[in-house]
Amino acid sequence: MQKTFWQIYCSKRIEKITVKEITARAGYNRSTFYEYFTDVYDILEQIENSLLLSQEDLPPLSLINIPITSLPIDMFIKMYEKNRKYYIVLLGDNGDSSFQSKIKRSVKEMLNKMLLAQGIVDNYELDFTLEFILSAMIGVLSYWFKLDTIPPKDKLIKLMYELMDNGVIHKLIAEGSSDHIAHG
Repeated sequence: MQKTFWQIYCSKRIEKITVKEITARAGYNRSTFYEYFTDVYDILEQIENSLLLSQEDLPPLSLINIPITSLPIDMFIKMYEKNRKYYIVLLGDNGDSSFQSKIKRSVKEMLNKMLLAQGIVDNYELDFTLEFILSAMIGVLSYWFKLDTIPPKDKLIKLMYELMDNGVIHKLIAEGSSDHIAHG
């Protein structure tokens, strides 16, 4: 029934989806639906929970001595590629607005543990830094998938590391200078 729900959800907002519609299309009766789910929101929740990173998805704790700017972006890209059909919808304009928060919360918890083990103090700066990085990564990856993976993955990873290492303003100034030189 999750497959049927997902087919409907891809073209219809969740508040417009009914149990009757799902069961009729899937060929099940309503009682079977309620054996597994409480309502249509429960199906969505179960799908979303299956898409969140777990501790097993992260690289080993050898990352502990690596600075935050060396986050495994390729791991996030693999996660997006693996779940592409779901992420495009859930993180899209008509998706579930809380899904991005769920992703950030699950990853933030894991990164917090790793960074605290590295001796980084848990304070508002760490929280806001992780929020900034994760929001940017989710936004960039969502945008990249909407463009159908242009630019190539390796160039995108390089750009994201460059932005984390040198900052956004530095990149904008550098690009502005190179454009001025190229056109001048």
